[in-house]
Order: sequence, then structure tokens, then C-alpha cells
Amino acid sequence: MIAASNQGDGMPDVKQGLLDTIERDRDKLIGFLSGFLKAKSPNPPGDTREAVGFIRRFLDAEQLPYKIIDPQPTMANVVGSFAGGAGPGRHLVLNGHIDVFPVGDEPWTHGPWSGAIADGRIYGRGACDMKCGTTASIFTFAYLHKVRDRLKGRLTLTAVSDEETFGPWGARYLMEHHPEVHGDCCLNGEPSSPYTIRFGEKAPLWFAITVTTRGSHGAYTHLSPSAIKIAARVISELEALTEIAVAAPHNVASAIANAREAIDKAQGKGAADIIQKVTVNIGRIEGGLKVNMVPGTCRFEVDVRLPIGATKERIMAEVAKIVGRHPEARIDPINDQPPSWCDPHGDMVGIVQANVEKLKGFRPTPIVSLGGTDARLWRLRNIPAYVYGPKPTGMGTYDEHVEIDEFLHIVRTHVLSAYDYLTA
Repeated sequence: MIAASNQGDGMPDVKQGLLDTIERDRDKLIGFLSGFLKAKSPNPPGDTREAVGFIRRFLDAEQLPYKIIDPQPTMANVVGSFAGGAGPGRHLVLNGHIDVFPVGDEPWTHGPWSGAIADGRIYGRGACDMKCGTTASIFTFAYLHKVRDRLKGRLTLTAVSDEETFGPWGARYLMEHHPEVHGDCCLNGEPSSPYTIRFGEKAPLWFAITVTTRGSHGAYTHLSPSAIKIAARVISELEALTEIAVAAPHNVASAIANAREAIDKAQGKGAADIIQKVTVNIGRIEGGLKVNMVPGTCRFEVDVRLPIGATKERIMAEVAKIVGRHPEARIDPINDQPPSWCDPHGDMVGIVQANVEKLKGFRPTPIVSLGGTDARLWRLRNIPAYVYGPKPTGMGTYDEHVEIDEFLHIVRTHVLSAYDYLTA
């Protein structure tokens, strides 16, 4: 059990006891994250069995309640839950993903699956995205289970295996088929920055455009238009989408306006300028067979990001107008999600801010993020969901890492904030 420290008035301070336990377990926490990073779980291909086994061994050793939900056996989800012993109350869900980006031929200083500990950092694919945050969720579940008699309501852990590919076998599956994981609030540890709390995010709208012409010999350009040249014109015209004005709800617009500096600090200079704009990225393009042939086909994939207040219908109506000017072109949908947000001043925001202020001396700013997380799945069901995690250092590239002090800060913040939410 976690020992409680005594305040001057003789009342036990459970929160200080939790902090003391985290400090005592410092090496245990660092070792867990290092081992978690060594357990390969790239998606694609999406085989997370090694990492799931690593989590299960820890939960078994701690004698914690959990079950495996695996609609796709190579991508299992670990779901644990327990009720507090202090009576009815709110239901908090901890969410983190197990899968990580794949690894290419990048020049890593320490191997991507090494879990190396060096210079006050822990290195490896998934260090910040998001095995740091998932470790925080797992240990929050473990530590609060030890003080469950003091908690009201219920705490649920969802460690999912399919986030990097929109979660058809992960959180999305759980939300659609297992309502017991919905809860009243979700806390997630995706990379964000200790200086910010994400209450909303832009949404991906992905589609492909295929251009088809007859094609011909490269010297006979009079016989067929070039599919690649037509595609280039369409790509250029798609930039008009970025000029579409989008208005956010007043409370979101106000929060964004007050968070410009924090948005740039968390997501890079210039992020605040595009947080409420439609953006267009051409992620892939392929076409043509040989330099001396007029290409008869060209296909490119488009990643449009929708700010809060934008709709798929409005954007795709404009895309249809653009493509309609080129009869050789057609649109093929790939994937889409609506933007998501919740109250930027919700209970969990205040709880996290108060704990971070006590731990670090500053109050993280509520922001909207450019990238997406599984937290959207809770928000889209009108369940508030917030993200508080480490800096995205090396995310998606080589030498991904998390600073040890920052990792331990995320653990402390999640543990204390979950405790406060379930004792209010």
C-alpha cells in the first residue's frame, strides 16, 4: 500500500504519499519505459503482441484487474477497470496507444528499439509518441488501485494497439462495441508539451485524385494530354481551399486567441497562424511509366486538415468544383474525421493546471492541436477528453526520445490529476 504522509493538522496527505511512491519507484518507472520501447510495435504492420505481453506481465505482477479485447489477435487492447471504495462518483478513462510509427533507414544515434538511457533521456521509437504517455496511464492505474478505498466512482485503463492507422481495431473498436470504456472524462498522454493541455484538434480529410488520359509516345504530345500535367494543375488549384474562412465557436475562438504563444511553443513557430485555417498537403504522387512516354495515369493523395468549425461537406463541395473543371480526373475517398473539441475550461483542465502549478510553477494553457489523437473518439460522443503529455521530440523521425525528468513529470501529473478527479 502507498503510505500517506501527515500534514501539520494531522490529516493524511494521500497525494504526497503518491508523490513519495513515484520518487521511490524512479528506477522502476525508467526501467519500465525502456523495456516498453524495446518491445517492438510498429504500425504498419501492426503486430503489437510483444508490447502487449510486456504490459500484461507488469499488470500480472502488480495483481491488477484487466482483460484483453482482441478483435484482431495481433493487435490486442488491454482494458482494466476498478471501482473506488468511497461510494458513487465519476468515471475517468485513461487512454494511451501501444503501436508506434514504423522505422526506416534513419541515422539513429541509439537504435530505434534500444530503449537506451543516455544524457538524461530515454531513446526509441515511441518514446514520446506515445509510450511515455501510455506508461503514465498504466502507472496511474496501478498507483490509484492501491488507494482505491479513498476514490469515488471508477477508473478505467485503455491501452490500445491501433491508433496510428485510425484505430479500427483499437480505441474506435472499443468505443463502438464496449460502452463500458466511455466514462465521464478521458485523460490521454499523447505528445503535446508540458506547457499546454489539448482540448481539441483539427481533423484529417483524406482523398485521392486519379487522372486518366489516353497517353502516347513522348514525341507525340499532340495525341494525348499528359495526366501528370493535369494533376499538377489540379494540385495548384486545390490551394484555394486554404482561403476558405472558418469560424470556430466563441469559447474555442477565445481560447485559441489567448493561446497563440503556447500553440507556437508546443507545435512550432507558425502553428498558431494555421490552427484555424484549412491546410492542404499532397502526401503521395505517382504517375508515368517512362521519360519518353506521355503519361496516361497519375494519382495523388491529399491530406486536408479541417479546423474546428469546418465540415467535410463544405470542403468536398469545393473540391468537386475544382475537379469538375478537369473531366479526366476523379475523386476517391480515403478517410475522414470531423474536428473535435470539448470545454477548454472543463474540470480536468483546472485540475491539471493546479497540479502542474504546484509541481513546476506554471499553468499549462488550453490549446487546439494540429494533429489527431484517439481523444477525439471520446469528444465526438460529447465526453470531455484532454491531452497532457511530453514534448514531441523526434516524433516520426530518428532519435525520438523523452527527457527523464519530463517523463516523470507527466507520470506525477496524471497520477495526481486522476486522484483529484476521483475524489472531488
